Amino acid sequence: MSASSDRTVALELPDVTLSGDLSLPAASVARALIIFVHGSGSSRLSPRNRQVAAALVRRGFATLLFDLLCAAEDRDEEARFDIPRLTRRLVAVTDWVSRQTALAALPIGYFGASTGAAAALIAATVPKSRVRAVVSRGGRPDLAFDKLTQVGVPTLLIVGGADDAVIDLNRQAYAALASVKRLAIVPGATHLFEEPGALDEVARLAGDWFERHCR
Repeated sequence: MSASSDRTVALELPDVTLSGDLSLPAASVARALIIFVHGSGSSRLSPRNRQVAAALVRRGFATLLFDLLCAAEDRDEEARFDIPRLTRRLVAVTDWVSRQTALAALPIGYFGASTGAAAALIAATVPKSRVRAVVSRGGRPDLAFDKLTQVGVPTLLIVGGADDAVIDLNRQAYAALASVKRLAIVPGATHLFEEPGALDEVARLAGDWFERHCR
């Protein structure tokens, strides 16, 4: 099998230009495009998200990892936790994708981590959204609690079995979700899924979910 196609892209949005990394699978047509939404204090260079993204590319998905904030904004601690701003950026990036000839026809999935999961869930409620599914890894869906009943796409919440506080928050969010949903707990994993094999399990769960629902 030939190597995937990887390139850095400039995401020209109405208020800012952001950097992104786009990967296309070796197959001529990708199953779907998975847009990654990182958590506070992280970036498109997150090694954990990049490991999951690489696994999804091997399964035939295209992936886009991008910086939610420009360099100046990222120095502002409050901006990192500004969920409405992060959501607007994600929606704008999704609109950008729709204008790209090579990507416009692909179903879209969101993979959100930490605070990025909240932005992904809220963005999925935007009218006429092209998003087909959301996966949250160690996410904070509770930060989107007021919108959870409006989420209409299949949602998978993945939590580490040793991440007690976040498990409780995800259980509360799971109960509020009215869409097709699943709460998957990875035994022994902590918040960052640093344990051997933990991220491999995250990638397997996410890939299965996107295969089932991003069509």
